Amino acid sequence: MKTYLGKMRGERIQRPFVGWRDAFWSWLGAFSGMALICWLSAGWLSKELLIVGSFGATSVLIYAAPESPFAQPSHVLFGSMLSAAVGVGCFQWLGAEPMAMALAVSLSILVMQLTHTVHPPGAAAALIAVAGGDNVHALGWWFPLVPIGVGCLIMLVVAIVINNLARHRRYPRYW
Repeated sequence: MKTYLGKMRGERIQRPFVGWRDAFWSWLGAFSGMALICWLSAGWLSKELLIVGSFGATSVLIYAAPESPFAQPSHVLFGSMLSAAVGVGCFQWLGAEPMAMALAVSLSILVMQLTHTVHPPGAAAALIAVAGGDNVHALGWWFPLVPIGVGCLIMLVVAIVINNLARHRRYPRYW
């Protein structure tokens, strides 16, 4: 029992310093990516079609932690799209019920781990597919493609451009 409880103490680690340059590039990437998605959504598509809550968390990863395995393009795109598809399946099977929400999140984690595409915002995309309301449900099997796939592609292109403008950054680490 002592060993089990001891694991919960955590470890003391030296946190990496984030200077103003990194913070600026993270801000610029997140602003540019989200502004482009919002502009496209408002200008070409229905107002809410490309705007999904999980994109906020994706922005943190690809712009503020571009070296993270969870931020790499295959994880962002396939982890999000596969998870969204799992969520759509759970909604179509069980409706917008608590059990469908729990299954969507847990099954999306399982699928991402088995496909080596873990992207934490993917689980949010799965949850949104179930709990997102009538606008999301009306998209059906299109939801993993539009808005999830298209939105992720837009953010990835912006991340590749912005992160590589900074001399001290490199993105992606791998495809």
